[in-house]
Amino acid sequence: MKLMYINGEFTKGNAKEEIEITNPATEEVLDSVPRGTAEDVEAAVRSGNEAFKSWRKMGANERTNLLHEVATRVRRHRGDLVQWLTLEEGKPISENDEELEWVANTFDYYAELGRHDRGRVIPPGEASQFNFILKEPYGVVGCIVPWNYPLLLMAWKVAPALAAGNTVIIKPSEMTSLSALYMAEHCFDGLPAGVVNVVTGFGPETGEPLVKHPNVPVIAFTGSLGTGQRIASHAAPMMKKLHLELGGKDATVIAEDADPELAAKAVAYAALINAGQVCTSTERVYIPKPKAKQFTEAIVEHVKSLRLGPGLEAATDVGPMIGDSYRTKVEGHVEDARARGAQILTGGRRPKNFARGWFYEPTVLTGVDHSMLIMREETFGPAVPLMEYTSFEEAIDLVNDSPYGLGAVLLSEDPKKIKNFFEDVKAGTIWINDPLTDNYAGPFGGMKYSGGARELGIEGLDEFRETKHVHWDFHLEDKSYWYPYGRE
Repeated sequence: MKLMYINGEFTKGNAKEEIEITNPATEEVLDSVPRGTAEDVEAAVRSGNEAFKSWRKMGANERTNLLHEVATRVRRHRGDLVQWLTLEEGKPISENDEELEWVANTFDYYAELGRHDRGRVIPPGEASQFNFILKEPYGVVGCIVPWNYPLLLMAWKVAPALAAGNTVIIKPSEMTSLSALYMAEHCFDGLPAGVVNVVTGFGPETGEPLVKHPNVPVIAFTGSLGTGQRIASHAAPMMKKLHLELGGKDATVIAEDADPELAAKAVAYAALINAGQVCTSTERVYIPKPKAKQFTEAIVEHVKSLRLGPGLEAATDVGPMIGDSYRTKVEGHVEDARARGAQILTGGRRPKNFARGWFYEPTVLTGVDHSMLIMREETFGPAVPLMEYTSFEEAIDLVNDSPYGLGAVLLSEDPKKIKNFFEDVKAGTIWINDPLTDNYAGPFGGMKYSGGARELGIEGLDEFRETKHVHWDFHLEDKSYWYPYGRE
């Protein structure tokens, strides 16, 4: 059993039971972690608050060097971390290798951003005054991390939170806790005790106590809308700062001028990376009616060529889903669409050549509309539903016809269409011809029900800082506007 990490030490804490971590490709148990308790959260909060006293006042150069050291250790242990990610989460090894590159670079990026940005000086109202803005850390940040990118989405929270001067408590998913604990052992161990804590367990038993704790002023969470709403309801009475990224129902629009073969590759990548288990996965594809047959045939042919298999095999394009319940949800969406008149062009079933593992064939559907679950609710699986549109204005309306607004993709080289798209689509990220590519300096986050948080960029740092205005008059002297008003 791998142990929790609290106050710089590995401990079983108050856990009486264990949680088994399972390989989704084989259904074999990899290892176990403690089933943490509210008492373990309490210990981590005490540790984080004590460490905050010195961490927040540490010089920028020293803190920067420590964060760079985290990045160095991530690169040093990259091979093992990629292996753990692939075993417990299931993505192809090439995708996990890319995830680790992003993790290391995120710590390097925020190490330097935290070094040179603390606030700004503003012009004073009078010559005897000095006015400046300070960006200050909150204290202990609770980081509740999902299973689909266990280390990347952790780094996007932890790195800016630490660079801002906060301490953190990481609550990893109970399905992917091993890679987080490996990070604690080999990458975070150079930080002062209590600056980073890792508490494992189920949401109601560790995540909820973390959200409700009065000494945790910030909660950073990536996950489902329902869980985010529950977090918000618990946090509201304490006026906590919430950093919520709540998923999406992202769309890709293929314009008439797009090359069918290139469009097919772009759509397949955007919809099927990590078996479609990405918050920004393309879950709705809109194709122009005059060329629908051409685009549809190209997408089906390309998807059929992809290899389904275990993530550890180098030739695998699409790995397993994380668990049986997630696969069952995808099956329900596909069946609902079929029952309402959609046609399954490829996939739509569990593969017969895998006796074990939570695999589902990449699936392309046509004849879908917005009455179907697969076009309304987050599917989070390897499905590519194709819907025809008659005008580009209609395509934009269809993209916006969703309560979510995380991201959207356009495949086109028509500058007028591109401008209309990025101006009129309500989504936090707009990708033109290069889906799902992030930029360390470019903020990532959503609109509408996808939440208003931003990760990456200076905006990602500001999520973990509160603003203070200092108004300083150099002289303590009687002011003409003080009482009494009637004096001459």
